[in-house]
Amino acid sequence: MGYQPVLARRMGPFGNFAISFSVISVLTGCMTLYGYGMGHGGPAVMMWGWVGAGAMVLIIGMALAEVTSAYPTSGAMYYMARILGGPRWGYYTGWINLLGMLGGLAGSGYGAAAFLGALLSLQTGYEPTPGSTLLILAVILTAVAAINLCGVRIAAFFNDLSVWWHLVGIVTIVGTLWILPDSHQSPGFVFGEFVNDTGFSNPLYVCALGLLLTMYTFTGYDASAHLSEETTQAAVSAPRGIIKSIVWSWIGGFILLAGLTFAIQDYAATQATATGVPPAQILIDALGTDGATLMLLLVIGAMFFCTIAVTTSGSRMVFAVSRDGELPFSHLWRRISRRTLVPYWAVCMTVVAAFALTLPSLWSTTAYGAITAISVVGITPVYIIPVFLKLVRPERFTPGPWHLGRWSNLVGWTAVVWVTFCTVLFCLPQSYPVTIDTMNYAVAALAGALLLATAYWPFARRVRETRTHSRSPRDIQQMEDIV
Repeated sequence: MGYQPVLARRMGPFGNFAISFSVISVLTGCMTLYGYGMGHGGPAVMMWGWVGAGAMVLIIGMALAEVTSAYPTSGAMYYMARILGGPRWGYYTGWINLLGMLGGLAGSGYGAAAFLGALLSLQTGYEPTPGSTLLILAVILTAVAAINLCGVRIAAFFNDLSVWWHLVGIVTIVGTLWILPDSHQSPGFVFGEFVNDTGFSNPLYVCALGLLLTMYTFTGYDASAHLSEETTQAAVSAPRGIIKSIVWSWIGGFILLAGLTFAIQDYAATQATATGVPPAQILIDALGTDGATLMLLLVIGAMFFCTIAVTTSGSRMVFAVSRDGELPFSHLWRRISRRTLVPYWAVCMTVVAAFALTLPSLWSTTAYGAITAISVVGITPVYIIPVFLKLVRPERFTPGPWHLGRWSNLVGWTAVVWVTFCTVLFCLPQSYPVTIDTMNYAVAALAGALLLATAYWPFARRVRETRTHSRSPRDIQQMEDIV
């Protein structure tokens, strides 16, 4: 692929699948956005939206897996777009992808902090505030950064453990919610109840907004591609990791959502819970304080594992873009530890930038929904940019060992249309009336990233040309230091 290998290829096929499964983390996405789903369409949209949108995600994953097999590098979609479309395509793809990954890390970490606050509230009477939640988040991000700095083998161990933790957690939570409560909701309620608390009158628009729960949960399966330079037999292992992680998450998430919704005792009280986390109230009402505490520990553990995996994937994205000089201070972000073979400054930058994205939660009541929307509008579009380029410039693409054959074009165009729809949708307002407190700033974040990328493009091009034509490494370093 034109790069000198500097990362350690110590991850096997299961580990590659495990990191995408951990990043998707249905115990993170479904739990943290369950309250959002309750008001944006209710049970019917959550359940049927999971089935339908999940099927579309599988199509996107298949299209991405085909291109990943041909270009298994840490840059993933950034590198694919650069090869298939040219430097400018790759450059903007990398910046948008980075925004989405930072949004995903901010969302998973903030969700873990919110659930930990709910657990403390349950045990001590502590009342979560935006400031205290951010303090908990800072501790979580510091811990996951420390784990990632220890090396890919340590991160892979946590990812492998995460798979079994998620499977056991889903079975345990759903099993106890099915057996212990005295009463359950009817199938008609679970699969047919529509709830609209958005302020919008158009039910179709509300249903579309409710798909954010599914689409946010199903982000991050590109982690298999980002870890391909550290995976054995990457041209096959990485695409299989993408597909397997989506399929198993699709099944597990449906079971989890059904288990939670059947166990709701009082819908309005669950939405207005003092814990700030509706799933926690479902567990309290159904299992009591002690049982809810044990279940919340399972959820918080899964969220912690998810945050570790997102940090791993995001730091590799930062490293891959920086080794081509496409980010400010690239010479820092691409530095590799001689002992652990980890891009240590990239890890640090990833967690700090993700924390910065959560700061609007101090004054905005809908900040978490906007953070998750940032993840969707940042990550999901870049999944289909290389797919789109492959479709319009087929002469540039040579399939790898894992490919779709005659179904390639149909699957690819279906993915392009669906992602285009979702990208526009999740930049739109999520509640009405639209005020400073309730605005969706995902579009502002996306616009800001594109403006920064455009402003830095001339400097990145100079660095790239210097790296290509200069014979002196010292000249290259001086140019990057100046930039």
